[in-house]
Amino acid sequence: MNRFGEMHCSIAQAVGVIGEPWTPLILRDLFLGLRRFDDLAADLGISRNLLARRLDHLVATGVVEKRPYQERPVRHEYLLTEAGRDVVPALLTLMAWGDRWSTPPGGPPALLVHSCGREFTPVVTCPHCGGEATAETVLPMPGPGAARGPGTMVLAADL
Repeated sequence: MNRFGEMHCSIAQAVGVIGEPWTPLILRDLFLGLRRFDDLAADLGISRNLLARRLDHLVATGVVEKRPYQERPVRHEYLLTEAGRDVVPALLTLMAWGDRWSTPPGGPPALLVHSCGREFTPVVTCPHCGGEATAETVLPMPGPGAARGPGTMVLAADL
C-alpha cells in the first residue's frame, strides 16, 4: 500500500496507520459518537467500499474495535480503542491548525469545551514546564530507537 511502514520514523509509522485522507475524518466521527457503518457512510459521503476498507484497516491496526450490536442480520458498531482515543489530541491539534489556517466560511465549525467547562484551543505543551511546544521551542534529538534507514537521515546523521 505504501512504504511508510519501512521507515524507521514514528511519524511515518503513524501515517501508515492513520494518514490516509479519510481516516482522520472517520476517527473524528467515531470520537463525536457515530458508531454504525450506515451513519458513518451518510455523514462522510464516502463510498461504502472505501469506508469498509478504511474501517477494516483501523480494526486490523488496533485503532478501532468492531463490536456486534445485532444478530439477525449481524450488524456491527465501531468504537475507538485506547490507541484510537490516544489519537484524539492529535486530531484536536489538527483541527486547531485548520481553524487558524484554513477556516471554512463563517468560522470554525466546532468549538471545544474542556471538562473544566471552559472553551479552549488545543496547544501542545511541555509536561515539565508547561511551555508551549512549537517549532521554535523544541529541539529534536536522536532517541533510543534511532537508526540509519529511510526517513531517518537527519536524526541518524550522528550515529
